[in-house]
Amino acid sequence: MTCFYSELEKMSSENHVKLHADPLASKKEAWSGRFSEPMADFVLRYTASVGFDKRLAKADIAGSLAHARMLAKTGIISKEDLAAIERGMKQISEEIKNNTFKWKLELEDVHLNIEARLTHLIGDAGKRLHTGRSRNDQVALDIRLYVRDQIKLIVSLLEHLQHSLLSVAEKNIDTIMPGFTHMQIAQPVSFGHHLLAYVEMFERDRQRFLDCFKRVNVSPLGAAALAGTTYPIDREFVASQLEMDSVTQNSLDSVSDRDFAVEFCSCASLTMVHISRLSEELIYWMSFGFGFIELPDRFTTGSSIMPQKKNPDVPEAARGKTGRVVGHLMGLLMLMKGQPLAYNKDNQEDKEPLFDTIDTVVDTLRAFAEMIPGIQVRKDNMKQALNQGFATATDFADYLVRKGLPFRDAHEAVGCAVRLASEKNCQLHELSLEELKQFNSLIDEDVYKSLTLEGSLRARNHIGGTAPEQVQFQVNRWKKILAERE
Repeated sequence: MTCFYSELEKMSSENHVKLHADPLASKKEAWSGRFSEPMADFVLRYTASVGFDKRLAKADIAGSLAHARMLAKTGIISKEDLAAIERGMKQISEEIKNNTFKWKLELEDVHLNIEARLTHLIGDAGKRLHTGRSRNDQVALDIRLYVRDQIKLIVSLLEHLQHSLLSVAEKNIDTIMPGFTHMQIAQPVSFGHHLLAYVEMFERDRQRFLDCFKRVNVSPLGAAALAGTTYPIDREFVASQLEMDSVTQNSLDSVSDRDFAVEFCSCASLTMVHISRLSEELIYWMSFGFGFIELPDRFTTGSSIMPQKKNPDVPEAARGKTGRVVGHLMGLLMLMKGQPLAYNKDNQEDKEPLFDTIDTVVDTLRAFAEMIPGIQVRKDNMKQALNQGFATATDFADYLVRKGLPFRDAHEAVGCAVRLASEKNCQLHELSLEELKQFNSLIDEDVYKSLTLEGSLRARNHIGGTAPEQVQFQVNRWKKILAERE
């Protein structure tokens, strides 16, 4: 996998596209026929979206080409016009790729910028491209195409992260660590078992994104402004050209629907919440109070005044960015809550939170997929922590139940034994048999087998349990699942 930092530099370079405000350019917008005066410069800056929606260019060109082919197929434009459009779009694609395309603020958005350049290159054929569609259904299509591609990327990154977690889990099947409830030491668990819990979480995230994909991959093109079009269009042909599963069924809903964007941000928010939970554990596992792990140096930083510090900056940043992504979800919900049908300018505000959510999730998953395999596990510290928290108390109670004592009575007896061990500042297995027998006469020499950490792990030998045999089974299961996806 490419280094996370070089990926960031590449993305930064790709997204840095200059906007050209041409002082000599005509103020005649594509829609200006109805108006007696040009748009005020301030209003143009306030309402223009090309500064951020230019990232939709690839999707916009793909959608326009599919639309043009449909127009030619149905006889709405000539084959010569289609050939000119395809030729012009190829040149525009190259210009955008080579960062020589001049994005103009006065052309408002990605759609009009590309259309104006196309018309400049091929003449009237470029003006005919917009026949039978509106910017309303055009932008709805572009966003869907863009989000569709990002879902594919995110699903791939989730699988990479699962691979990373699995690789560490496999090396730590027999590594014993404290399992916590209420942040108190509860029972011994396998460190491999603990990491596999996150593999399961990210699998649910993966499935949610794939399910979201079904509702994203539907074509709204043909809805035009809000009511459809009078031209004999073939919407299904356009959808098939774009490898979309179907077309939307109501023109009003087609142009005003942003449920798919909200759903995507909901999926992203859950993914980031899972990342944040993992981050929280990595942060306290790395602290001197725990000392369970070390993170790779390249994912940490030092202090400006304290030379001993090694700060887990990447997990901390991810924990903070989770609030940002969840905030975008709330923002989109509020954006939609008061909108009447059909399209409204409000919907221009859907893109920045959506784009930032995508960038944040993609960057975070890339970072964690690379960071996790470099974790160094301090097994001795994990085991030492278990020897301070009466972690086998439940096993002691289960021992008494197997001897015939009702569980509630066993719970009471063990609670008394824990109190004695706490007063003596020792562990349960360090109490003598005579001391243990005072709590119940059923206790015998074999009790000490139940008080070992290894015995506690081995005893939980069922599907989903933390016994090494079961953890190995789950590791093998996940290796097979991930291999089949490659």
